[in-house]
Amino acid sequence: MTSRGKKIFLALTVIVPFLIYSIIYYAPIIRNAPFQEKDFVSLEYTWGDGAKLENSYNSATGEFKYVNKNDSLVTRNIKLTTKDIKYLDSVADVQGFWNLPSVVANAEKDLTDTNKLRYVIKFNYKKKSKEVIYFPSFTGNERMKGAVSKMQKEIELTLIDKEASLNK
Repeated sequence: MTSRGKKIFLALTVIVPFLIYSIIYYAPIIRNAPFQEKDFVSLEYTWGDGAKLENSYNSATGEFKYVNKNDSLVTRNIKLTTKDIKYLDSVADVQGFWNLPSVVANAEKDLTDTNKLRYVIKFNYKKKSKEVIYFPSFTGNERMKGAVSKMQKEIELTLIDKEASLNK
């Protein structure tokens, strides 16, 4: 058998079956992913101390409420563009938001403490939704804290940018 024939034989017996297997195995997984950007419905983002989460944003209605430095409640209407939605969805994918537990806290004590700052991030899709409650005082897994912290900061920055563009 020639050198060229050996290469063709190797390709046909090893590489081609591997490619076929990969396509058959991974195609349904990718096709049926529960959190696809095209199925995005809304983003709900709330934060505050304890049980009273006074600050909130809902992308479905565009309602953005927050308490300013003067302790007065400010209500604005901010709509996210499709570019913003794609960006936040991609950040969630990169940070592994879908794999986070529903509560990122130190212990049960954090959940009952009324003075602890908490963030609630909820992505709603047509078939499924993912909600994560995050306490910035979390001292556990650094990668987990980094992922949810990055997601929270990106949402906050997006809202700040949108509000700043409305004020111009």
